[in-house]
Amino acid sequence: MGFTLAGACPAVAPIGAPRLAEWLERGYAGQMDYIAARQQAYEHPQHVLDGARSVLMLGLPYRTVEPQPVQPGQGRISRYAWGGGDYHDTIHDRLKRLIGWLKERVPGGQARGVVDTAPLLEREFAQLAGLGWIGKHTLLIHKPAGSYFFLAALLTDQELAYDEPFTADHCGTCRACLDACPTQAFPQPYVLDATRCISYLTIELRESIPHELRPGIGDWLFGCDVCQEVCPWNQAAERRIPIPSSTPTPAWDVAPEFRPSAGANPVDLIGLFDLDDEAFRQRFRHTPLWRAKRRGILRNAAIVLGNQRATGARSALARGLGDSEPLVREACQWALDQIAGGQ
Repeated sequence: MGFTLAGACPAVAPIGAPRLAEWLERGYAGQMDYIAARQQAYEHPQHVLDGARSVLMLGLPYRTVEPQPVQPGQGRISRYAWGGGDYHDTIHDRLKRLIGWLKERVPGGQARGVVDTAPLLEREFAQLAGLGWIGKHTLLIHKPAGSYFFLAALLTDQELAYDEPFTADHCGTCRACLDACPTQAFPQPYVLDATRCISYLTIELRESIPHELRPGIGDWLFGCDVCQEVCPWNQAAERRIPIPSSTPTPAWDVAPEFRPSAGANPVDLIGLFDLDDEAFRQRFRHTPLWRAKRRGILRNAAIVLGNQRATGARSALARGLGDSEPLVREACQWALDQIAGGQ
């Protein structure tokens, strides 16, 4: 079905459920209230599929070309969102075919495919299925492949041939991801304070981004890859599997939908202020950027332009001062103040 990684494990109560409760209690989830609302469901896969006995964990790589240099007036998008489509759609299509394959061989068998939207601790089950270990940056690391891949799960009421759990932790004494985080989002190894994470701030947060965190956002319009970029296991994966620098030809069997669309690596920020609601919908409706909505993307764009002291963006930011969204107007004023103060 095009998945690069696969491993099976029993559908059991994950040992990380108590850690999730503690993480929520510390307030690290921020505005992601949907996690707390389904906290009990995370305690066992049977809350996702009644009668679940097995979990087949799957990995699909999205690493294609390397990021291009960013010039003033441009911004960066996390690699996973470079494509012209939504990864949920791509993966769900493959999961549906896999479920059909299973049901042909086991008539009456039940199965459900999920991609990061169901209450399932995917990384824990991936480790239980032998795919790798959870790194200090809280992402799953596969020893040969690194961490640039999506995780998906197929739950079934059938018993599968289970893989051996991955019990080693190959992070060792390395602190590269912890030390490189521009907003210091890791209060300790293996723990992420999402309220300080650039991905959360640029995607999940619906309000104004705290002023003290804005400089750390740097050039990031949507998401962040810093903790993955500095990870030695991703750098080692690049040496083992050469990644092209100028062409969209992937070294792994990466789905075409994940290859960079025009203007995504990097993205022109000034032009975003010309998009009304309908134009924004037409451009981003079926991409991951849709989650942040127009107001979130323009807020982020203004902050990046302010960080860059991009004098060429003054007219675009001035137009943003008249936007219908208060969130956009505030960010544009902040950016203009940064540009004026930088002269």
